[in-house]
Amino acid sequence: MSEGGGSVAAYVAATLKARGVTRVFGLCGGHVMPLWMALDDAGIAIVDVRDERSAVFMAHAYAEIGGGLGVALVTAGPGVTNATTGIANAHVARAGVLVLAGVPPRAQEGKGALQDLPHVAMLQPVTRYARTVREPTLVPQELDCAITRCEGFGGEPGPAYVDFPIDVLRSELAPMFWRGEHMAAKARQALLPDPEAVARAAALLAAAHRPLVIAGRGARRAGPALVRLLDALPAAYLDTGESRGLVPEGHASFVGAMRAAAMAEADLVLTVGRRLDFQLAYGAPAVFPDARFVRIADTVAELADNRRGDAEILADADLALGAVAAALRSRAPSADLAWVERLRAEHSRRTQKLREAMRAAPDDARGRVHPQRLLAHVQEALDRDAIVVADGGDFLSFARVGIAASAWLDPGSLGCLGVGTPFGVGASLAAPGRQVVVLTGDGAFGFSAMELGTVARHRVPLLVVVANNDAWQIEVHDQRSRYGRVVGTQFAATDYAAMARAFGLHAERVASADELPAAFARALGRLPALLDVVVSPDAVSSDARSGLAVVPDLAPLAAWDDAERRWRERR
Repeated sequence: MSEGGGSVAAYVAATLKARGVTRVFGLCGGHVMPLWMALDDAGIAIVDVRDERSAVFMAHAYAEIGGGLGVALVTAGPGVTNATTGIANAHVARAGVLVLAGVPPRAQEGKGALQDLPHVAMLQPVTRYARTVREPTLVPQELDCAITRCEGFGGEPGPAYVDFPIDVLRSELAPMFWRGEHMAAKARQALLPDPEAVARAAALLAAAHRPLVIAGRGARRAGPALVRLLDALPAAYLDTGESRGLVPEGHASFVGAMRAAAMAEADLVLTVGRRLDFQLAYGAPAVFPDARFVRIADTVAELADNRRGDAEILADADLALGAVAAALRSRAPSADLAWVERLRAEHSRRTQKLREAMRAAPDDARGRVHPQRLLAHVQEALDRDAIVVADGGDFLSFARVGIAASAWLDPGSLGCLGVGTPFGVGASLAAPGRQVVVLTGDGAFGFSAMELGTVARHRVPLLVVVANNDAWQIEVHDQRSRYGRVVGTQFAATDYAAMARAFGLHAERVASADELPAAFARALGRLPALLDVVVSPDAVSSDARSGLAVVPDLAPLAAWDDAERRWRERR
């Protein structure tokens, strides 16, 4: 902190440092140069990227894995428009990312200045806060407010956006504005559960015969409390991409391979910090035919969407779960333990069968590797605390089913392809010493392939595994099965290992399953590295079979769409 004042740019850098920010992701440009250099002066590391979207993706993963504030810095005009996809993804994922940018000098606004666009108007729908700060003395409070909203104080977390005319960044901010009230980090206040809501939830859970617990983003800080509740209450448990790793797959409640049966048979569903979005069929009665709902979340958006609960607790998830568990101690649960045990046994049988099938999955007629065989080798190579980033359509579908990991990141509900390598960079820098593996289809990889240069420049110890079938394969399957022809969904044969070697990474092109063990061993010993694995386009993923690419009218999957139609006909 400066006692003698300094520029606005220096103030912004000092504030970020006071908030614990040690790293910013960005792409330099004239409109943010004062802030770029001020960050460097403050000792904040800058991870320079090749595309602004990647800067936001990296900040997103950095915040999700590290638990702190993720910050991206982009320049005006196309810098902001490039970043918008990353901002929109963080918006849907409820990820706390602060995006900073510049605009032309105030005297040139509205005159057709270089890179002059209405950034704030464009970004307001996909941010928690968006503001241009034209008055230097307002910078402290505006920046503080943006960070506060970004971190979800009193509301839903998500991206916040602030930009500054470059002449404002160069302006001097008097010493009186450098006081610590706006600069210091603020402690998040606990949101306590209402006792009456807790009692209603406990009564419903105790009376349920087939309770099902589903966790999401809002449960991430509540893993131990979630496990304690499952230890106390015989219930089936399903995770989602937002919550993978919170409950160990060896837990007696974990029934991930029985998702459809658990959803169809449950008579009560407890959601913890989880929206009822397309991944959960919007909570539709056609898919959850016998279920009442209890919902716990620390934001209204995860509490009241699509289907309301018979009991709802607006509180921090760990506090709410602890209170419900305590209330259950005075009640005799009615849960059918045999139901949970049956689901668990069938889950274990299916999981074991899948593992065996993955290891034995045959090459196709041309000798190309089955995606499941590739993933079997990935699973064997993963450390116990590995962070897995999965990206793509078809390959993500295989990975989502076939890979167990203690921490998981994927494109999320927006389906934003291209997050793989940038998420991997952010995750690796947020968790030094932990193994980070990116699993990506070749189509998704292409969105951010140039970030291999960022990996190389910053020596990020990352392993990128590209499943290369020269196509948008889930769309190829849909076109062939529904239209009888393939149009604009196949690529020219591409050697991504050669591209990675051009950036200075260790890289290998793997053309057969027999080469996989040695290739993985070499790659993990020479990080950063990339394995370009030629996989069979003949393999059909679960998402391709379920009709996800078809985009049915009433529900996200074909089977759910059929169920919804039947339910409406009966009604």
